[in-house]
Amino acid sequence: MTQRFLLYFAPAMIFCRKRKEIHNQGVVAGDTSIHPLKKMLLVTAGILSLILGIIGIPVPVLPTTPFLLLSAFLFARSSTRLYHWLIRHHYFGKYILDYHEKRGVSLRVKIGALLMLWTTIIYSAFWAVELLWVRILLILIAIGVTSHILCLRTLK
Repeated sequence: MTQRFLLYFAPAMIFCRKRKEIHNQGVVAGDTSIHPLKKMLLVTAGILSLILGIIGIPVPVLPTTPFLLLSAFLFARSSTRLYHWLIRHHYFGKYILDYHEKRGVSLRVKIGALLMLWTTIIYSAFWAVELLWVRILLILIAIGVTSHILCLRTLK
């Protein structure tokens, strides 16, 4: 379990540490000494990660949080403007900051995520998919995602 946790959340932990360093030093995110090609690759990867995170909102099999955290991590290393846009975004910003600073999500987010997850999984498993092994896989994924969501700390 520890290895799986580290594999899944290592980028978020690195981002959190970097963010604290940035905050403590009074320096804004983004490194101006970064090579232009590396900056372009980081920004592109951040945008792709953000797109996958946005797609993951209605698609329960695709996780939203890791992709948003990865986007914030990549933007913090490459683009001050995109990083600040993301953490100040009216929807994603609160979501990311709650997860990073408070290590949890609100009860409303948990309930909404679980309702959306199980609604789409049940529809997909029983009406959209005919293969038994795919149905079983969808249910197992839903159980795994549900356990992850329930293990997160609930914020007030």
